[in-house]
Amino acid sequence: MSEHTARVRWRRGDAPFTDRRYSRAHEWAFDGGAVVAAAASPLVVRPAYTDPAGVDPEEAFVAALSSCHMLFFLSFAAERGFVVDAYDDDARGLLAPGADGRVAFASVTLRPAVRFAATAAPSPAEHVALHHAAHEACYLANSVRCPVHCEPTLVA
Repeated sequence: MSEHTARVRWRRGDAPFTDRRYSRAHEWAFDGGAVVAAAASPLVVRPAYTDPAGVDPEEAFVAALSSCHMLFFLSFAAERGFVVDAYDDDARGLLAPGADGRVAFASVTLRPAVRFAATAAPSPAEHVALHHAAHEACYLANSVRCPVHCEPTLVA
């Protein structure tokens, strides 16, 4: 068992606040020293009250699922003697109202494109099996309510 932490920091500044016209920009700080500019999605909050350059929680959710899958995939590929040269994922999450009317992620689709070294590459079936194993092992995919789909591409 392990515990993981993040510090989220926001300051009101001189905005009145109760009129709801305050900045949603904030920061995420992690134990290794990384600090990430974060903000509400400009798809949710008017751009005047957020920072479109900041990472929003919805993007972070999708990125975290993608990253977790990738890290397991890389580990399993190395374990089996396959050499990964590049891994790129164009992951997408779909927010939608559920049956109860609350907005939640309806699905997340990972689209990893993986290039292996020609001398140590899996067959197409082995490639798919690696993604399946990564998906089954991914802590985050095992923790969320929405389905997480994987549509891998083997890059030549």
